[in-house]
Amino acid sequence: MRKADITRKTAETDVTLSVDLDGTGAYDIQTGVGFFDHMMDQLSRHSLIDMTLRAKGDLHVDDHHTVEDSGIALGQALTRALGDKRGIRRYGACHLAMDDAQVRCALDLSGRPYLVWNVAFPSAKIGSFDTELVREFFQALSTHGGITLHVDMIHGINSHHIAEAAFKAVARALREAVEPDPRRADAIPSTKGML
Repeated sequence: MRKADITRKTAETDVTLSVDLDGTGAYDIQTGVGFFDHMMDQLSRHSLIDMTLRAKGDLHVDDHHTVEDSGIALGQALTRALGDKRGIRRYGACHLAMDDAQVRCALDLSGRPYLVWNVAFPSAKIGSFDTELVREFFQALSTHGGITLHVDMIHGINSHHIAEAAFKAVARALREAVEPDPRRADAIPSTKGML
C-alpha cells in the first residue's frame, strides 16, 4: 500500500497529487505549464511511480508557484507513501545521457534534505519556461521529501536536453531508492534503526 494523496491549497495554487510507488510509470499530469508537464511525465515514466497531478496556479503572475508547489506536494507524497521506509534500498544513482547532455544524480532518502545543484543552463528560457524553475522544483522536492539530492551536469549545450536529462536521472535514481530490497525486506535501512 505504498500510495499517497496530497492536497495543497494556498492563495497562489491549488494542487492535488496521487502517487503509487509500485506502479508502472503511468501518468496524468495537468499543471497548465506545458514544458513542466512534459518533465513530470518523464519523472513518472522513468521512476515507475504512477502519478496523477492537477495544479491550478497564478500563471498570470508566472509559473514559479505552480512548479514549486508541485515539488512540495511530490516531496510530501513520497514521504507519506514511504512510511517508516522499512525494506527499501534507500540510495539511488543514475548517470544519464540524452543527446548532447549528460547528467549525474545520486540521492539518499535519508530524511535529511540537502540539495547540491551543479547544473548550468545556456539559456534563461525553454520556450516560455524559466530554466531557473528546474532548480526550484528539485529544491522543493528535496526539502519536503527529506531527500539528500545531488544533481551534476557533466556537459550539455541544449537547455531542453539538460533539463530533461536532469528529470530522467532523478527519476531513475528514485526508482532504485524506493524499490524494496529483497535481502532486507523487514529492516529499516539505517544503523540508527530509523530514518
